[in-house]
Amino acid sequence: MNLLLLVVALGLAGAYPLEEYKVCQPHSRPWQVSLHGGGVSCSGALIDPWWIVTSFECAPTPYSTIASLGEHDVMVEEGTEQHIYVADVIIHSPYRSPLHSLTMVRLAEPALLNQNVKPIPLPSRCPQPGESCEVSGWGSTVPNQYEPAQHLKCINVPVVDDETCMNTFPEYLFWSPGMVCAGEANTTDNCLRDRGSVMVCDGQLQGVQWFNHACNDPDDPSVYTKLCLYNDWINNVMDRYVPPLPTDITTVMMTAGRE
Repeated sequence: MNLLLLVVALGLAGAYPLEEYKVCQPHSRPWQVSLHGGGVSCSGALIDPWWIVTSFECAPTPYSTIASLGEHDVMVEEGTEQHIYVADVIIHSPYRSPLHSLTMVRLAEPALLNQNVKPIPLPSRCPQPGESCEVSGWGSTVPNQYEPAQHLKCINVPVVDDETCMNTFPEYLFWSPGMVCAGEANTTDNCLRDRGSVMVCDGQLQGVQWFNHACNDPDDPSVYTKLCLYNDWINNVMDRYVPPLPTDITTVMMTAGRE
């Protein structure tokens, strides 16, 4: 009888172990990117065959970090992956401050788009309080647990109003209009510990993780970069950026004032 119950439970969990019941349907997030190597292990979102958006904290190292697209199980080569070096890194500054947490990553070669690798649209509007969104990344979904995940994880979170979010901030952090918060009290489906994890609302890219407060206290929402405010900057970077010469490959800082 116990064996039968275990089989049923595994079936309900999508044939994954019980502790991995928040695993995404494989390849259901074709825009999700795993950034690894060069001291980096985090997530981003493909927005163009050449370009990835992620957080400041996830800023990779040119020609040391690899972007893996079409990924689901990071421990297995499934035949769907494309592994491409990061060529250029553009950080929105002032960065890692109350103002901005946003990095654009240019690939060394364009991604080959197919059913497992597709860009996600930039937002045409801003997310609204109460709206249900999905967050995905390769991290623990258990508060105060730090183990990386083998499979891509997905959680559902509601957007919360700014005042509710501000009231959860510790004293050393400050609110910024460039932030949006998602996740609510009295739920365990609130934490995903992966720098740069991707928040999608109604099929549009609305955030990359800034602070994962909910992974320390599940009653708190987590903080994401409010990408609807950065459309002009992102598009200007893609339209105007000229790659540096191979002998001058550096991390490039671009300010909003240079739009």
